[in-house]
Amino acid sequence: MMECESSALPALSPSELSRLTARTFVAEVEYHEVIGSTNDRAKELAERGPVRLPVLVIAQRQTAGRGRGENRWWTGAGSLALSVLLDLKRFGVGAIHTPLVSLAAGIAVVEAVRACVPRFPLGLHWPNDVYLAGGKLAGILVESTAGGLHVLGIGINANNTAAQAPAELHSRVATLRDISGRYHDPAAILHRLLQGLETWLGRLGKMPHQVGRQANELCLQRGRLVCLRHLEGTAEGVCAGIAADGALVLQTRGGQQAFYAGSVVEMARGLENPGSDQAGSMKGKERGANPPDCGHGPLAPH
Repeated sequence: MMECESSALPALSPSELSRLTARTFVAEVEYHEVIGSTNDRAKELAERGPVRLPVLVIAQRQTAGRGRGENRWWTGAGSLALSVLLDLKRFGVGAIHTPLVSLAAGIAVVEAVRACVPRFPLGLHWPNDVYLAGGKLAGILVESTAGGLHVLGIGINANNTAAQAPAELHSRVATLRDISGRYHDPAAILHRLLQGLETWLGRLGKMPHQVGRQANELCLQRGRLVCLRHLEGTAEGVCAGIAADGALVLQTRGGQQAFYAGSVVEMARGLENPGSDQAGSMKGKERGANPPDCGHGPLAPH
């Protein structure tokens, strides 16, 4: 286990952290009681190099957690904040399938926490969120490094509570503790998550469409009216699910369209005659775009 910056006792014991390297695919574990961002720290390790991969950076609390774009990620006491620095090529994942990585991670999160909340609706919100009982349980942020490595950041609302969150998030956040009414072993969740990541990244390298199909089965947006912001503007339609290649499929007024990047800004129950502000499909990653919204309300936080 790599040295951490805090002398305080971690929420996860040293023996639990050491078992992660013995029983999962990670080669190194670095624990921080408090850190700015686990993703930023993982990128620092990549720049410093060389390092044994994969490296897990985990923190009890983040002060500058990040989501997609300029969004911030709230990390309450008791949550799980982690980043894995890895080489996707070791899993056979090529650049063309990189957009599926966040979906593969989402599937792993769902499988890691399902036993904690077996009676509640749990699944994916394209492109990078896990929802539980109508609230956001987890977020995923995949970033690349200058050296060709990738950082897979995951935040899970485990033993924190929505009451700790900023007031504007109270109605949007779901935590395992709030929904189930009990405490959950973070070491057990983390162990299942890392095993799931290894499994689904391996499948992504060998059978990428299997990831898309499983994501589609877990898609909670199906049948809902979706407003999507992307580089070319906005699109609106009823979600028809997630395609095998990871695209979000919308049934719009102009027909069925597939989108490979963007941000869902609003959802409602499916409506007849959905409108579309943008014809045709769009490919590529969203980078610094600031298109207009669909006119329904503010962008939901990620």
